[in-house]
Amino acid sequence: MPGEEATSPSEGVMVNGHLEKSNSIPAEEDLFDPMCDPDNPIVVKFQDVSAAAYKIRNGIERTPCTKSVQLSALTGIDLHFKKEFLQQTGSFKERGARYTLMALTKEQKQIGVVAASAGNHALALSYHGNQLGIPVTVVMPIIAPLMKVNLCRQYGGNVIVKGADIGVSRAHALKIAKDSGMVYINGYDHPHILAGQGTMGLEIVEQVSDIDAVVIPIGGGGLIAGSALAIKSLYPSVKVIGVESERCAGFTESMKAGKVVTVGAQSTLADGLAVPTVGVNAFATARNYIDQMVTVGEEFIALAILRLVEMEKAVVEGAGATGLAAVLAGLLPELKGKRVVIPLCGGNIDTTVLGRCIERGLAADGRLCRFVVTVSDRPGGIAELCKIIAKLGVSLKDIFHERAWLTSDIFSVQTKCIVETRGHEHADELRRALEEKYEHVYWGPHSLMGP
Repeated sequence: MPGEEATSPSEGVMVNGHLEKSNSIPAEEDLFDPMCDPDNPIVVKFQDVSAAAYKIRNGIERTPCTKSVQLSALTGIDLHFKKEFLQQTGSFKERGARYTLMALTKEQKQIGVVAASAGNHALALSYHGNQLGIPVTVVMPIIAPLMKVNLCRQYGGNVIVKGADIGVSRAHALKIAKDSGMVYINGYDHPHILAGQGTMGLEIVEQVSDIDAVVIPIGGGGLIAGSALAIKSLYPSVKVIGVESERCAGFTESMKAGKVVTVGAQSTLADGLAVPTVGVNAFATARNYIDQMVTVGEEFIALAILRLVEMEKAVVEGAGATGLAAVLAGLLPELKGKRVVIPLCGGNIDTTVLGRCIERGLAADGRLCRFVVTVSDRPGGIAELCKIIAKLGVSLKDIFHERAWLTSDIFSVQTKCIVETRGHEHADELRRALEEKYEHVYWGPHSLMGP
């Protein structure tokens, strides 16, 4: 999402294709996709989005776009969420996937399509290919979550697990396309993908009146390209803001350079946005419609996921929560008092990752804290520490004693604690109480490494 999702690491590194192939390992020039030509980018038009909206109207969910009372009160912004995670496969990717499949020729529909993806694009193609009776092959890297691999198979996709990363999977998918005559569909840069994603923008302006701004996550750029085109064509005064993870700010750097550039992609909670090279068509289409770009840190992405779970009862993946993360990080103070729409563009998050995100969110919110304190090792020493913690209404989650490597008093023990508090003020109250009582208190991220 960006929000893109890109939607997953999958879309992340995917380039393009849709050719017919030779036998041996293809050379770089053989993988060229005329639909995504850096020298001749295709700029999508408003009529393309309108056509997509008409064609897919009976095949995708018209997701709700509702006001968040609690988060509006918390942020001081009239916040509305476009809940794209409620699509059948859990992301906005269905819009572009369905339209691209429907736009194929009769012959292409019979032969089928192929794509490389580790996540939402693969799910969307598999599901809608099955709905439309079009064969779909998806090449997924070995790092793809098993849950998503199995879901693609359940949706009727022919899944090939190949490649240590998406780049290898992409090359294999392109070779399949060339050998078989299948159409290769780029998950964030095919012009029909962009037009399909733009239908979300049309729905937003139909569902919410008098919008001041929309804040859209960016991965490969497909969602913001189509949606910004749709929104600005109808309401030029609406401000369009793009948000990326600071660990992979490909669109931001491309905007600065005035052309598509490749950046390094680090591991991020918003894995669907980790796209080193944004789409050339997406960039050409979106660049004149984006008013502002911001990048957001990991702790606020985790906090956004937590806020959505607690306040919206919504499970949203990191890429889908990045727009809210920018607001929570204070990066958009000019939106105070304004009516703002943020798409929650994907909900396909592994349960194990969700657990980690919630814990990181609690830490960013000051509600999960850790510290090291040196206390007396004589009877009652630990009890006294626990009494201080309990007296302040703090919950002790974990405690560990270290004696062997302590270089101070032989009758002291280094105690490492993880505690739950009500927030930053409550945590500060505990910290002050500990510092008043003990000489050696080490608080914060590095505390568990010891003094």
